Amino acid sequence: MQVVIAPAEELARTAADAVEELLARRPDAVLGLATGSSPLGLYDELVRRHERGLSFARVRAFSLDEYVGLPAGHPQSYRSVLTREVVARLDLPADALHVPDGTADDLPAAAAAYEAAIADAGGVDLQVLGIGTDGHLAFNEPGSSLASRTRVKTLTAQTRHDNARFFDDDPDAVPRHVLTQGIGTILAARHLVLLATGRAKAEAVHQMVEGAVSALWPATALQLHPHVSVLVDEAAAARLQLAGYYREAWAGRPDGWGL
Repeated sequence: MQVVIAPAEELARTAADAVEELLARRPDAVLGLATGSSPLGLYDELVRRHERGLSFARVRAFSLDEYVGLPAGHPQSYRSVLTREVVARLDLPADALHVPDGTADDLPAAAAAYEAAIADAGGVDLQVLGIGTDGHLAFNEPGSSLASRTRVKTLTAQTRHDNARFFDDDPDAVPRHVLTQGIGTILAARHLVLLATGRAKAEAVHQMVEGAVSALWPATALQLHPHVSVLVDEAAAARLQLAGYYREAWAGRPDGWGL
């Protein structure tokens, strides 16, 4: 696990460098996209690079999750969010964005179909991630199986409270159920890039990087992956016991090495 501690703007550029380097090697790469506040700086940076010539025309993209029961076109559905923040601002074709079907009559079948679509695409090359204050990854809440695949999950009161800011600060307006990639699904991606900023994420980041692997903190499963990049600002890094080493390792990396 590689930990980078830097200001948020620098983190966005570092993550964008990884995406750009991937697309230089493989223009038809498969990207995994996250929603929430954490990846917005990265998406803004990718837009700037697209304006300078970086193309996403052959890319395929998969969302981590989707709310269950929001009507098609709802502004806070993750399809709408990713269309607004990513697709509409890049040359990524609209039909290249794949999102779990939270309106399906048969949700388990929709989950299985989503797993199959990821497999048919050859798997995710680079997965963008955030982390919840309780250590949830995608919508894999504490107690989730570390081998789980895409499925229906019930959101905790804490997660609904955290996401209320997207629903006029009304936790009751946040859907109670989601379709989410499982921990096992996420771990199958070839490169995981997690971004976290702010003091509220500090304990979760500490547990994820330095704690014991446990379903109590689902993001600790990332310790089991061979290629994980954790990008955090000073506030989110406040609880890291080995912060000095992480800074030294990043500053002393071999010339030309990125994430």
